Amino acid sequence: MSDEREHWYEDEAGPLVRLYAVTGGRAKAQRPDLELTTLLVDARSGARSRLLGPEYDAIVELCRAPLSVAEVAAHLRLPLTSTKLLVGDLIDEGRLHARAPRNQLSTAPDLNVLRAVLAGIKRS
Repeated sequence: MSDEREHWYEDEAGPLVRLYAVTGGRAKAQRPDLELTTLLVDARSGARSRLLGPEYDAIVELCRAPLSVAEVAAHLRLPLTSTKLLVGDLIDEGRLHARAPRNQLSTAPDLNVLRAVLAGIKRS
């Protein structure tokens, strides 16, 4: 690496400081209710968030239609923990609504889904 960003960028890992800066130095989400399948939706469509940062704006934009926490993390290409922190900030602000998906009434795994996943893995 010979360019000016060599101290702050690792080719395989990406920016070395970004997540720390994005989450304001926080590393652990304070919302145990936010799970992978928790659905998020924009509570105040059209209004701008008071929270600054492109990640906050991107989350609000993505959540105009209901999305799960996992989907938001995938779209933003952020770790789940960082995404939960940002989503939690938006929920605290009243900008996002969060709810458990309706089909999550049973905690037992669906055996048909597990069998289909296993079959797909075996075909690979």
